[in-house]
Amino acid sequence: MPKAYVFTRYGGPETEALVEVDRPSPGPGEVLVAVTAAGVNPVDWKLRTGYRRPGETDSRAFPAVFGQEASGVVREIGAGVDGFAVGDEVFGSTVAGGYAEYALLPVTVAAHKPAGLSFQDAATLPVAAATAYDGIHQLDLPAGATVLITGAGGGVGSAALQIARALGLRAVGVASEGKKDLVESLGARHVPSGPDLATRVRAAAPDGVDGVDGVYDLVGGEVLAEAAGLLTDRTKLVTAGAPAPEVEKLGGARVERARNAAVLDAVAQLVVDGELDPHVTRTFPLDRAGEALRTVEDGHARGKIVIEVVGA
Repeated sequence: MPKAYVFTRYGGPETEALVEVDRPSPGPGEVLVAVTAAGVNPVDWKLRTGYRRPGETDSRAFPAVFGQEASGVVREIGAGVDGFAVGDEVFGSTVAGGYAEYALLPVTVAAHKPAGLSFQDAATLPVAAATAYDGIHQLDLPAGATVLITGAGGGVGSAALQIARALGLRAVGVASEGKKDLVESLGARHVPSGPDLATRVRAAAPDGVDGVDGVYDLVGGEVLAEAAGLLTDRTKLVTAGAPAPEVEKLGGARVERARNAAVLDAVAQLVVDGELDPHVTRTFPLDRAGEALRTVEDGHARGKIVIEVVGA
């Protein structure tokens, strides 16, 4: 039987296990993929704790497979699927987990992997890069404008910095001192996180601009509130780090996730064109998925962490 890394109930790392599971069968509009690689994201461990995203209900079935994104090779096709065939190399969002030898992908959020894109890089795109792409495009800033990105040292933040640069924006990235080199290597001005953020951002803004033209927040809380004060137009405040009510009080909005194949195609092309580097910094085999998850959960990850899986 194929293996998968799961959590058996809500809680901490003690709920995690590598187990044997039934090989899933694709339903209508789905493809079954032999997983080559799976991306690791903060939402993975948050879901294990019982976190629910807006609109979700507490109806999770256990054991629940970790992982929101994966790349691999199509092995079976569900009813009504067009444009995909057995043997195709693909990547996308998963139906029920990607830390596994097999995963189901809905074709609405799956795309063909270009030849110039590695399986490891492809596995990082559906969550982090696509979220970054959606948020930067939602801001709809003109070329030459200055965008502030909080949480710039993580997977979404580092992708957002690069996508902003590809669109001709000037970026200021808020991150810890330990991630200064990463932020600056992506063409952004680094601002260390901590109290009195607004003063440091104003000092770092290009050409002495008093404030910024847009904010893409990935942190929430006091960071979001202080960043909002840098804007004259609060409609240019977007967050993926705070609930809708929190940002709406400040005049901004939650990021509107497109969750479609067109965005996946777009971010994949950015990688192929050299405009976006997913910054995969560490890989782990499936039997060390717990270590991969701890690296992200403990906040020590730089760039993206990927689990390499050999699908049979």
